[in-house]
Amino acid sequence: MSSSALPLPLSSSSSSITHTTSNHSHHHGYSSSSSSNLSFQRQTQTPHTKQLSSHKPYSSPSDPPTHQPRKTIRYRLSQLCHQGQPHLARQLFDAIPQPKTVLWNTIIIGFICNGMPDEALRFYSRMVSTPSNAFCDFYTYSAVLKACADARQLSIGKAVHCHVLRSRLESRSRIVYNSLLNMYCTCLSSANDEKGYVDDLVCRVFGSMRRRDVIAWNTMISWYVKTERFEEAFRNFWMMMKIGIKVTVVSFVNVFPAVSRMGSVRRADLLYGFLLKLGSKYANDPFALSSVIFMYADLGCLDLARNVFDQSLERNTEVWNTMIGGYVQKNNPVEAINLFLKALASEQTILDEVTFLSALTAASQLQRLDFAQQLHAYLMKNSAVSHIMILNALIALYSRCNLVDISFQIFSRMCKRDAVSWNTMVSAFVQNGLDDEGLMLVHEMQQQGFTIDSVAVTAQLSAASNLRNLEIGKQTHAYILRHAIEFEGMESYLIDMYAKSGLIKSAQGLFEMCSTYGKDQATWNAMIAGNTQNGQIEQAFTTFRQMFEQNIVPNAVTIASILPACQSVGIVSLGKQLHGFAIRNCLDHNVFVGSALIDMYSKSGAIIYAENVFFISPEKNSVTYTSMILGYGQHGFGEKALSLFYSMKESDVRPDGVTLVAILSACSYSGCVDEGLQIFESMEREYGIRPSCEHHCCITDMLGRVGRVVEAYEFVKELGEEGNNFRILGSLLAACRNHGEFELGKNVANKLLQMERGKGLSGYHVLLSNIYAEEGNWEYVNRIRKGMREKGLTKDVGCSWVDVAGRVNSFVSRDQKHPRCDEIYETLEQLALKMKDAGYRPGLGSEIGTIPEFVE
Repeated sequence: MSSSALPLPLSSSSSSITHTTSNHSHHHGYSSSSSSNLSFQRQTQTPHTKQLSSHKPYSSPSDPPTHQPRKTIRYRLSQLCHQGQPHLARQLFDAIPQPKTVLWNTIIIGFICNGMPDEALRFYSRMVSTPSNAFCDFYTYSAVLKACADARQLSIGKAVHCHVLRSRLESRSRIVYNSLLNMYCTCLSSANDEKGYVDDLVCRVFGSMRRRDVIAWNTMISWYVKTERFEEAFRNFWMMMKIGIKVTVVSFVNVFPAVSRMGSVRRADLLYGFLLKLGSKYANDPFALSSVIFMYADLGCLDLARNVFDQSLERNTEVWNTMIGGYVQKNNPVEAINLFLKALASEQTILDEVTFLSALTAASQLQRLDFAQQLHAYLMKNSAVSHIMILNALIALYSRCNLVDISFQIFSRMCKRDAVSWNTMVSAFVQNGLDDEGLMLVHEMQQQGFTIDSVAVTAQLSAASNLRNLEIGKQTHAYILRHAIEFEGMESYLIDMYAKSGLIKSAQGLFEMCSTYGKDQATWNAMIAGNTQNGQIEQAFTTFRQMFEQNIVPNAVTIASILPACQSVGIVSLGKQLHGFAIRNCLDHNVFVGSALIDMYSKSGAIIYAENVFFISPEKNSVTYTSMILGYGQHGFGEKALSLFYSMKESDVRPDGVTLVAILSACSYSGCVDEGLQIFESMEREYGIRPSCEHHCCITDMLGRVGRVVEAYEFVKELGEEGNNFRILGSLLAACRNHGEFELGKNVANKLLQMERGKGLSGYHVLLSNIYAEEGNWEYVNRIRKGMREKGLTKDVGCSWVDVAGRVNSFVSRDQKHPRCDEIYETLEQLALKMKDAGYRPGLGSEIGTIPEFVE
């Protein structure tokens, strides 16, 4: 309701009151019932509850108040409101000639208690604009200010404040002061643009109170917690006790979150001890117990939280939920599930949606599909699965268990979906590698009228990064700018998207636009990884050094991102230094760092170091095994690779598609053809993985390397259209050339040349040229190379690095820039003579090119 809809006369002083909004209440974490109204539910001396207490408008007809011998008009109005029919009460009110103030108040309070604050404000407007014998009293203003707080109508609250000032009632009314204080505190959050002025206003209202009761102090403590001024909240709590104000349970409930956010276990113990000292009425209050448990859990003291829980005499749903939720939030899902099962077995415990949400989250963290299915069945049996929050949690749970198809089934059958439902399903698709499906769902979400928020944008940027789809990425970036969307880590997602799309300069530009203090760990990590992935090795290390200079401590992701840069230039010594840094900072046990170290050492030729890292790693996932298997394969240790692959089953690590590519490559490198073919044939049957282009390429290469070229050709033919792939045919062509199958090689090469028209690929021209050269058909060699020159195709020059005495030397073909090239050439010539004496006959590739020279 806009302020213009309520014709309240404003005094000139009202213009100086700023606009703000906020929730009066503090959220206590895992409670089943919202604590947003806790201040009003628990404090029996609040203005509106005093009104209800004094007038008793909602007494049961079977138990009428002793001071009301007959059912008065006010009683009838109150009864209708109590039955949820405030509009009927208003119709009855309209039939009353010259209603008194108490009747006006009854209708206003009736609207408020039925969750209709806007109607209450409209009725108040009618009251002040209707000439009658009625006048606004303490309870009128108190109730109307409560309605302003509930409706977040600061401008109307300011107008009511002016009415109060003109009535001069506030000088005698603590009730009105408390209501004013609550209204401004509650409305604070919607006026963050004027936060400083409103802060001053709230403090002035509090400071001008002649008599501050516990309600006023509790309101201020809650407000300080809400505005994240935890020291102030704690200071006000002690000041209240110091001046002799008797604290209530709500006082503790409000201050406990401040202590947990301050991270002070000593103060937590002090407050809890004081709570116990006040007696069982305080110590056994369920709201107090819930807040204590949340405080200790938030501080990471789960053992202390559990002690409080175990010693509690009265456990309501909120107490159970807070303890279960504490385990979930602190990543202890096993204990969370155990406690949930105890709650389920307890006959006195009533479980609600929050209880089941915590259990579903714990099952998701553990990826316990069996427990998830049992819990799902229980919810269906008890008709609790229809709740939208439960369905959203089930979508996330099945997605986490790699059953995204079941997630989509649940999503498709939902009668009603909210934004969380759509975002959860979109994220499920993207996290399970179904990026195209995720993008299509975002489009459908928009068609259904849902706003694309930060969660959907994050998933869309991730999908664009995974697909290397620059167009989608740019469109998403433009959407973010148009709608002024901001979320934590936004810059890192954008940098990652541009870097993976090959626009490293755009990524670098975004990175530099971020202020020094605006760059968090994720932003630095994204830029380092982007540089590494795009071959900008020097820039990657420069960014890594700048990160240290800005006192940003590298984490596991940083180390895992920079380690691949070491292997790219062959600097194993630098990799060892990073390994040492990881050990000193307890990062080496991280599964991603361990996998990156194994990969770095393997590709740098230090396979023994890679083995050591693998065997001492306390946690291994499929990536860790894949890196080690690939390392064994690259070094020709096929038997070790196979042994490690088969041991994955014993370690309960399920191989994925990349793992199977690694083991097939290892079989190819080491000549274990039969074992490789056996694994390939069992892929879909044993591991549920359908062979992809990469797997087909491995089999083609495996057969071609050992001379079974015709068999490789037949294998490719059987693939049909799937076999018309550059990598598969390229492997077959290389095998034809290496094993002298020239006619077959020409057919494969011609097919490749037809496929690559307009793509500017030179490698297959060179292979075909070498095949003709092997036959001595120099006319065709010249024709192919002439065609390459006419098309502007050039073969990328290969480059290798070697680290000698801490200095990196690179060598390329036909380069004579190294200062010691004469010595290098002389050494290479001596090696060539020794190889010739040993019976080695160089292939055509070696004869066409000259002996390579090292350059620094």
